[in-house]
Amino acid sequence: MNLILMGLPGAGKGTQAEKIKEQYNIPHISTGDMFRSAIKEGTDLGKKAKSFMDEGALVPDEVTIGIVKERLAKDDCKNGFMLDGFPRTIAQAEALQAIMTELKTSIDYVIHVDVPAEKLVERLTGRRICPTCGTTYHVQYNPPKQAGICDHDGSKLIQRDDDKAETVKNRLAVNMEQMQPLLDFYNEKGYLVTVNGDQAIDTVFREIQSQIEK
Repeated sequence: MNLILMGLPGAGKGTQAEKIKEQYNIPHISTGDMFRSAIKEGTDLGKKAKSFMDEGALVPDEVTIGIVKERLAKDDCKNGFMLDGFPRTIAQAEALQAIMTELKTSIDYVIHVDVPAEKLVERLTGRRICPTCGTTYHVQYNPPKQAGICDHDGSKLIQRDDDKAETVKNRLAVNMEQMQPLLDFYNEKGYLVTVNGDQAIDTVFREIQSQIEK
């Protein structure tokens, strides 16, 4: 089973990816992991990607697509895979279709973990971090024993600048603008499966299972 996982920041995509990986025994392939692996292996494309990353520049599409193609051709993807973080554009989605044709396979489902924006703002702005030991808390879902104080070392917890409401809202808006054309693209092709991510973790996973095992 070949899957693409999509969702806005804070939607719980990473948690569901772990559950899908365990249940279906398919590799979870994120863009970052692919780049790191190609660089570590010293492939030509890995070296090219590294040269852009070292300069702080975006890795061009042709390099990213080449790395995806190399990764999906590996033996551990023969029985399926789950892509996370790719494609990000229609051009990449079309390139992925071409890769699938070349590998004589196809995408089965694009799973969109959907959570209302206001809920995501609540999730993302509630994060608090201990500046001393780095432990992460959430004011609602994982609070410290004493409000605003780290359980481990008694430090005063902080909210990172990128977790503040205005920044979070902007980030979500930008992400949604990038993601919507892809959702439309896959919906037209009949691959899109949207699940309600605003539920308990196990409930979300059961919904994913029921949709892809129909």
